Amino acid sequence: MTSYTALHDPERDGADYPVPLDMAIRRARKVLDEKAKSNIHDRDQMLRAAVGLELVLRDLLTALANEAGR
Repeated sequence: MTSYTALHDPERDGADYPVPLDMAIRRARKVLDEKAKSNIHDRDQMLRAAVGLELVLRDLLTALANEAGR
């Protein structure tokens, strides 16, 4: 058992919802553009950027796997 809560836990969070690839790409680009404006010296903004990017990356990978039939 770890002394922290992981950002993503498949048992806790369940399976990723399969988002269509075009939607996942659009969302990833939007979040990437938003988070690029974050202040690198602001811990809260960096934490929010990391979480937001992790979420869209997870959706993007799931969409790519679905597209490839995996």
